[in-house]
Amino acid sequence: MTDTTGSLPPPEGPADIIETDFEVGQHNIRPFGLDIHNPVFLISGILVVAFVILTLAFQNDLGPAFGELRSWLTSTLDWFFLISANIFVIFCLFLIVSPWGSVRLGGRDATPDFTYTGWFAMLFAAGMGIGLMFFGVLEPVYHMAISQPLGVPSPIGEDGQLIPENVDAARQMGLTATIFHWALHPWAIYAIVALSLALFTYNKGLPLTIRSAFYPIFGEKVWGWTGHVIDILAVLATLFGLATSLGFGAQQANAGLGYVFGVPIGTTVQVVLIVGITAIALISVLRGLDGGVKVLSEINMGIAALLLLFVLIAGPTMTIFSDFFSGLAGYATDLVALSNPFGREDTGYSQGWTSFYWAWWISWSPFVGMFIARVSRGRTVREFIICVLIIPSLVCVLWMAVFGGVAIDQVLSDPVNSAVKANVIDSYKPELSLFAMLEGLPLTAITSTIGIVLVIVFFVTSSDSGSLVIDTITAGGKIDAPVSQRVFWCTFEGLVAIALLVGGGLAALQAMAISTGFPFTIVLLLGCVAIVKGLRSEPR
Repeated sequence: MTDTTGSLPPPEGPADIIETDFEVGQHNIRPFGLDIHNPVFLISGILVVAFVILTLAFQNDLGPAFGELRSWLTSTLDWFFLISANIFVIFCLFLIVSPWGSVRLGGRDATPDFTYTGWFAMLFAAGMGIGLMFFGVLEPVYHMAISQPLGVPSPIGEDGQLIPENVDAARQMGLTATIFHWALHPWAIYAIVALSLALFTYNKGLPLTIRSAFYPIFGEKVWGWTGHVIDILAVLATLFGLATSLGFGAQQANAGLGYVFGVPIGTTVQVVLIVGITAIALISVLRGLDGGVKVLSEINMGIAALLLLFVLIAGPTMTIFSDFFSGLAGYATDLVALSNPFGREDTGYSQGWTSFYWAWWISWSPFVGMFIARVSRGRTVREFIICVLIIPSLVCVLWMAVFGGVAIDQVLSDPVNSAVKANVIDSYKPELSLFAMLEGLPLTAITSTIGIVLVIVFFVTSSDSGSLVIDTITAGGKIDAPVSQRVFWCTFEGLVAIALLVGGGLAALQAMAISTGFPFTIVLLLGCVAIVKGLRSEPR
């Protein structure tokens, strides 16, 4: 078959039965020894470089514009994000119980490339790391006292004193509303992208790039401009989703260094942190997947588990266990109400938090999904969905119950002197919330330092694995493209985060994540259709 698009040759065969083992990337162009997929690399690179230059050049003008863009997107498109995320959850649950669950990624004889320990470690480090550190304390307290999801009143009065009759309901809702954002919905979003990539790469012989999942829908057009647009959207969504997380990480690391060591808190220090941590990520890039991301992920998960265990033991242990189960019960009870996209009165929660979260997870999904796909060969569809959807959700619930439960207990036990209340409720300083909670426990200096290390290493693993994913997309699906290309993307991930921090701070980071998440939501909805078409042709 002749390639007339200047890109990868399409496989032979009907759209729902794709069997090919063509050499991936054989038509990629190779200037200066690079191996890039024309024109995805070129267009994506130009757009990213231009964005960095313009944002830095016009930061005073763009800052307010980013804030207005974030507000408009979350308030106007909240219904679309909520409906789409609900579809992804229902679709994943259907795949678990369907006959297609027995299909093995990679074929009947494929075996897993990684143990469960290594697989889970990489999955968590890439998927939720920085977010759990940043929001683990902040969000449960905020929802308990300020956002008031589903109309549950705050237990803190205007005079700063407790309102006893509101305490129990507000405490449970703080955890329930947080669990809603970190359990089934985000992992279902990741699972859709990961499953589509793994299925069409390992079972159908297509390149490991986003466009491959849409061959059953668009046919040979995926090797032309239709596919180019899909991959470019994936690159931009990944880059801005990562930049949002890296910005959160830089702010929290700066806050921790200031809290423990008196380092000044400000944009300049955060820029220096991003530069330094990006440099460390480059070293990990040079070491590769097994020697870099895998090793760092396992170390980081070990440290995170120790910190979790310490907080569990040092805090009110029985209350934490009670919070875990009551949070799960509340999640099961209120899941439908919290998922409802229409007629909501708690717009501060549904638009300010849920709408942003779903867009953020979607913008992250090409990155996390492709990374999960790369390390999930050999799993059955059922095993894959359960492990990617159910088990991580339970771990996120445990994390929020421990860190959020301790913080809530500190606020309710002593609202006048609580450091958490001072930094979350009285004066909104989200980057300080974790360290404020640790202040109320023994060994504060040690645990806060460990927290800083965790944020930094999560930062490194996200940047490293993100550059690996973007490089794979822009190289047309090759997983062994020149390291210099990964260095380019790793560098510009840091530069984009710097540009957004300087050009508008947190609002700018969130605005760009939502902006790229919106068009990619449509891509994911089509991806569900493609998965069904692909699974129908698989032997069970």
